[in-house]
Amino acid sequence: MRQVTVGKMCMLALLMAGFVAGCGPAATSSATTTADGKQVSPPLGVTVTFGSFGGSSGATNQGINTVINGDFGTTAASTLVTGFHDAGAGCTYTETGSNVGLVNGKIFTAAPPPTVGCPSEGTATTSASAMQAATDATAIFNNLSPASRAGGTDPGAGQLGGLVLAPGIYKAAGGSFLITGTDLTLDAKGDATAVWVFQSASSLTVGDAGAPRSVILVNGALAKNVFWYVGSAATINAAGGGAMVGTIIASAGVTFSTSGVTAITTLNGRALSLNASVTMVNTVINVPAP
Repeated sequence: MRQVTVGKMCMLALLMAGFVAGCGPAATSSATTTADGKQVSPPLGVTVTFGSFGGSSGATNQGINTVINGDFGTTAASTLVTGFHDAGAGCTYTETGSNVGLVNGKIFTAAPPPTVGCPSEGTATTSASAMQAATDATAIFNNLSPASRAGGTDPGAGQLGGLVLAPGIYKAAGGSFLITGTDLTLDAKGDATAVWVFQSASSLTVGDAGAPRSVILVNGALAKNVFWYVGSAATINAAGGGAMVGTIIASAGVTFSTSGVTAITTLNGRALSLNASVTMVNTVINVPAP
């Protein structure tokens, strides 16, 4: 009996080894580095086409100059989206004369349809797409976290303004990152695959009280390769203006500019929120090419 038991155990061990080996490709699909230690971008799933995702809380636009050059979604009902429309006939989401935002892609929400004249949105189909975006956004958030990508440094003690940074992981020692005083420059050093990951356990604030700030890309740096992990909320240029870069994924919402400000604030990237709304005031979002 002992020999049979040992034999079975050996066979089980071999089967387990084969199973693990067979799972190898799936396990590396969310790898954070290449074989030579370079950072790689997280898999974006369906969010690759999204300029904005408002978690379960929707989105609000103020002003007439907001444009999302990509898709927009939320797992919330269409009634929690205000100040937007897309190309669908009659597909407007609580717009007023002073709050008009164009989505040049598609809008994905839960029921009901936004208007009687737009029966193709706010449906079970668009809700399912939004739910998938929520799942993929959570996976991105986890992939970018310090738990998944350790070793981040903080060269400016939380202040990124005025720095010129090479590709790598940057973690705010105090929990928050600021880009104030002057702009942040990201230098790819000729490598178009160079990736930056910024991790802030708490907040991200871009811009001074009276002046916007920007992220400048040089020497081959690409917006699609810049990522901002934000444990709470991100505030982007409350004074209006400026050009932010990268995929911002925040647990507790993203806010662009301030009500009443007419200067256009630009994001070349994505604003993805897991649990709160995305608020835009005269904001242009350009989704990077894959």
